[in-house]
Amino acid sequence: MLNMKVVGSVIARLGSKRLTYKNLLPYKGVPLVLRAVKFLELCPIVDQVVLSTDSELIARTCMESKAEILLRPDELAEDDVASIPVFHHIIEHFSCDVHVNYNCNFPECSPEVVAKAVALANDTGEALSVPYAIWAQTRERIFNYGNPFEINATRFEDDRIHPLDVHHMEDLLAVHRAHQPDLPDEWSRTIEKKE
Repeated sequence: MLNMKVVGSVIARLGSKRLTYKNLLPYKGVPLVLRAVKFLELCPIVDQVVLSTDSELIARTCMESKAEILLRPDELAEDDVASIPVFHHIIEHFSCDVHVNYNCNFPECSPEVVAKAVALANDTGEALSVPYAIWAQTRERIFNYGNPFEINATRFEDDRIHPLDVHHMEDLLAVHRAHQPDLPDEWSRTIEKKE
């Protein structure tokens, strides 16, 4: 599709059952949610970036970005709400041909993965990367989804996504260790004693 409009989104709630304030935790000195928003802003295929959140704190964390901030209604902010209704809410407010979501639980990803997901979604209606960092759908697919808990996306593997999904402090520390230089030996011994 020529001249298609692509809206990129990051959806982030303040509450997390497994890791409190997860979306606000720093990775390489930047909160995960802000890092995700800025990542989408740098993707050439993405025309507009939207942050969907129920939290003023998350919204304020991302105010320095160029992203549009969309307040998520209470009925879409519960722990058991599927992502598709949230995506539907986003594209009701920000019209597009293709919507692409970046899951900020995966702090290492390449813009080429976003472009690949958008192209596949444009061809098939919906695409989901493996690991599950990038999920794209056409507008028509979102508005005619059916059961939002049954994902029938075209899946594609891509090793340009770090495979660790951050849900626990240990996950975040593992991603740091994989993408940063080692600390001096004396620091490592200090960490081991505390753990």
